[in-house]
Amino acid sequence: MKGIVDLNSDLGESFGTYVLGLDKEVIKHVSSVNIACGWHAGDPLIMDETVKQAVSNGVAIGAHPGYPDLMGFGRRNLDITPKEARAYMIYQLGALNAFAAAHNVKIQHMKLHGAFYNTASVNPELAEAVINGILDVDKDIILLALSGTYIAKRAQEKGLRVAQEVFADRAYNTDGTLVNRRLPGAVIHDQEEAIRRIKKMVLEGKVTAINGQEIDIIADSICVHGDNPEAVNFVKFIRESLIAEGVEIKNLNEFI
Repeated sequence: MKGIVDLNSDLGESFGTYVLGLDKEVIKHVSSVNIACGWHAGDPLIMDETVKQAVSNGVAIGAHPGYPDLMGFGRRNLDITPKEARAYMIYQLGALNAFAAAHNVKIQHMKLHGAFYNTASVNPELAEAVINGILDVDKDIILLALSGTYIAKRAQEKGLRVAQEVFADRAYNTDGTLVNRRLPGAVIHDQEEAIRRIKKMVLEGKVTAINGQEIDIIADSICVHGDNPEAVNFVKFIRESLIAEGVEIKNLNEFI
């Protein structure tokens, strides 16, 4: 039984005058935030403000690099080379690192976004390039990656600290990957069911896959979304439910 978990959320994903997410509300209930670095979303003013909010709320910051695809919000797969993947990593970590330094904090972790996250999780060449990019910038940065994936295992082999991530509102395949959003049952809308699944992942290290099979899973951090008032209430509900079970909510640096 494990009594500590991190709650993370993707923030700073607005762009210019386009506002996405309820960042100021979500940040009150999480322990770590993943801040968009200007490629799939975010811009310099938003990055600066999001880091400022994180510091004000005592929340750890992480970089959230994506593909250079504002139009597709980084959710479309791009055919990039390992050389490009490493450079994308260094570039976006560098951008957030400058804002972190301006607010006298350090980047705690790195979590890829969207299609970059999904592809690098299972593609050995891209995974290697992403890991090398982190190591080239700061070997103390924690990799936040989908639980049980190739990139998580390889990063540990190369000496990075790794936090394994689970999702509150997503269904799983038997190999531990997420069910494609386009398929029925991929997204869990029932909050009570989601809470039951989260407790099982955190306390027992198990989750029921889409076909009913129970599989092992490591839950260091739970990804929660807050892009509407109902979602923000769900984040709060998750936190309160876990604390009621005796689970401590801490940022990754405190236990990874």
